Amino acid sequence: MLEDRELGSRQQQRRVAALTHHAQRLAHRRWRQLVWLSGDAVQCRALAKALWQAYAWQAPLWVGDENAPLSPLLSPRKARMRLGAEHQLVVLETHVTGFDPEALGALAGTVTAGGLLVLITPQPWGEAPDPDYARFADYPWHWSDLTCHYLARLARQLKTSTQIVRWHAGQALNLPRLPLCNADETESGDSDCLTADQAYAVKQLVGLKRRRPLVITADRGRGKSAALGIACARLLMKKAKRIVLTAPRLSSVESVFERVVALCPDGRRVGPGHFVLTQGSELIFLPPDRLTEQINAQQQGGDGSYLMVDEAAAIPAALLGQWLTVFPRIVFATTVHGYEGSGRGFALRFRATLDRLTPQWKALVLDAPIRWHRGDPLETVVNQLLLLKASLPIAQRQESIVATETIDRAWLAKDDTALEKLFGLLVQSHYRTSPNDLRQLLDGPGTALRMVEQQHEPQAILVTQEEGGFEAVLANQVARGERRPQGHLLAQSLATHAGSREALTARWRRVVRIATHPERRRQGLGQALLHDDMATAKQQGIALYGATFGAEASLLRFWLTLGFSPVRLGITREASTGEFAVMVAKALNTQGEAVLADLCARFQAALPSLLAFELKALPASVVVLLLEQMPSIRLSARDWQDIEDVATAHRDPVLARPALQALAREASRCALTEMQQQSLRQVAAWSLQNRALSNAHNDAVKALRLAVNNLIEPVK
Repeated sequence: MLEDRELGSRQQQRRVAALTHHAQRLAHRRWRQLVWLSGDAVQCRALAKALWQAYAWQAPLWVGDENAPLSPLLSPRKARMRLGAEHQLVVLETHVTGFDPEALGALAGTVTAGGLLVLITPQPWGEAPDPDYARFADYPWHWSDLTCHYLARLARQLKTSTQIVRWHAGQALNLPRLPLCNADETESGDSDCLTADQAYAVKQLVGLKRRRPLVITADRGRGKSAALGIACARLLMKKAKRIVLTAPRLSSVESVFERVVALCPDGRRVGPGHFVLTQGSELIFLPPDRLTEQINAQQQGGDGSYLMVDEAAAIPAALLGQWLTVFPRIVFATTVHGYEGSGRGFALRFRATLDRLTPQWKALVLDAPIRWHRGDPLETVVNQLLLLKASLPIAQRQESIVATETIDRAWLAKDDTALEKLFGLLVQSHYRTSPNDLRQLLDGPGTALRMVEQQHEPQAILVTQEEGGFEAVLANQVARGERRPQGHLLAQSLATHAGSREALTARWRRVVRIATHPERRRQGLGQALLHDDMATAKQQGIALYGATFGAEASLLRFWLTLGFSPVRLGITREASTGEFAVMVAKALNTQGEAVLADLCARFQAALPSLLAFELKALPASVVVLLLEQMPSIRLSARDWQDIEDVATAHRDPVLARPALQALAREASRCALTEMQQQSLRQVAAWSLQNRALSNAHNDAVKALRLAVNNLIEPVK
């Protein structure tokens, strides 16, 4: 028995030594690799610990549960906190916590050349869901009862990959052959930059021209944020008095501030998002919502101002367009692939706005990796496992009859080509697609998929989620704020914020995503998907069909055109997008009609006061669309007298506010010219949101009188 243990120990040492030697060979090529270590939890931990201790790894990191044998230790949920850090060895343990797709995606980008990412899993793996599935096991589901198509796909990929190290505890180590070394990357020619790509980007950033925005896209690990930091430092030291930096989160631009601090020793960081040089130049971070508020208050923008937008794909195009008109020098930088957002989809959606407002804009792509060389095995494998580079399907010619079909998720998980095309369609059309979304797509309870496909190429996709159906007692507890079961986003929100118990007892189908190929938009594909799916939902006894999205005028108009009614507005801007959330619904049966009538009545009763206080910053274009959904009112003779007095005489508009509010409501239903539509937005913003039409009082009143006068004829 003792001899067996000694033999096993010697074999383990030889295998660990072989793996550390393999890492050194990787270092010569400036590559990294994934090690799939599978088997018994105790044995796997012992092997990973032996590997950890066998070599002087730079900044090793263990990611797993609190009983991990070594430190520093990190929970998988906090993996995003390591963005920008560098580790030569990362151990990602899944026996206790389960597999977190975003943790793998985030941590892979922190592994440096010559490094290993050790993924520890049970064996067999992919035959049952794991504890991390609890995050999307909506009430009343338990995570152990869900399907595991996603994990099964990962296991199949790892079993056949030629780019990874396979190590089953107690068995031989399977080391892949490495090709010959790549040639060295081109020198940058800039002492602050690590690649020629990065140096060129910095040169373009520093030389930014008025009304010629720069759009930078890059895969992860290409030094995009560092390039922004280098450029900011040089601009601040030479000519820029202030540079505004924005992104969905302050943590997203930490590397920008790090480079500025390193390159500007005579400055200091006076706050987490504020750096000041001794001569007074400053770099300030503002989240999208704060930036928009300050722009509306005319506190930002104007001649000489700079705006750097990082992870622009995660910010609505409408906001980017607004900023574009205010800042003469502006940069939009974003990640093309990875969970930060889809730069490819961003470029497609935003190109029309750039062409219209700033036709001399310039695109720049960072291609060369910073921390590793091209052909890196770890990047290749993680992209494949998480579909971070899912390709867009081929657009097909328009057909007169649009046929939709439901998708079997078990089949989809086994057909990698179909899955990649479908996921690529979702990625390019939505700025928040993440590795977790792929798992939800394949295994989420109550999730259903419907597609328009031509010549085996998906042209449009609809993802829905079942909600509601609660018992009355639980619905009452939720409405009172005493319970908060997992999931049921739309139904629970309406119960909690609108007080509607019936919104939770009724059965809903909520639209999670709807995506159309960019070359097939405005051809009715999305409407066909919704029409067919609502018909199916009605047959299945679903009472209500709904959706929630950022309150942007064109998107809201799409849903209103389909017969949906607004039932709730979020009362605060979402910090990462700067938008208010809106919820819409449509009844599918008599029960749904009763619930919807109540929800609409509650919403319409609350809307005027919300616009006057919490929703003062809601865009006027959205306000007008909401007014159109309000019940029609008859303007009295006294109302018309007040309106005429404001428009043609010297009556103080403040004293005629109720009449002007009524005018705006009725004008929203009229066919208006473009000039009259602008007047309607002005009257609605002033009368309902107390938003002045000009900083100067006399100019504001004059503009309001003119706007009121423009609306009299169409309403009468």
